[in-house]
Amino acid sequence: MMTRDECLDILHRYRRNDVVVVTTMGCVRPWFALSNSRLDFPSAGSAMGHAADFAMGIALAQPSRQVWALNGDGSMLMSLGTLVTISQTPPPNLVLFVFQNDTFEVTGNQPIPGAGSISMTQIAHGAGFARVHEFREKTVLEEKMPLILKEAGPTFI
Repeated sequence: MMTRDECLDILHRYRRNDVVVVTTMGCVRPWFALSNSRLDFPSAGSAMGHAADFAMGIALAQPSRQVWALNGDGSMLMSLGTLVTISQTPPPNLVLFVFQNDTFEVTGNQPIPGAGSISMTQIAHGAGFARVHEFREKTVLEEKMPLILKEAGPTFI
């Protein structure tokens, strides 16, 4: 099973210099340890549930840049309507990464509603995302990243 930090390391290696990265909650500090780009937006750290909609706004305002949102499953559950808004808009330059650990990590690792029984990828499909990927092994993510990043989005991982 791939850890969040292993995944972030892979993303950091595949990130181009012009990619905007919005992080929230549990991803803020580990991403900041890897990157100090002027295009990093860790300010969503205190806005649990709003990294995806913030990233969508940036993607719409900056259509020539790819925009990544690094979100947790707890944060995503707090604003599921954002998935529908993204899929209906849809910004082709947005890649939404949701790290599923079944907890509200930053507030004490309390279980999220549906912990162990929900699938974030099924939720994304149901919200209308056409491009949805799920990775459990880092070798598979590393192999697929170059192709995924060439896809027109929005993409849910």
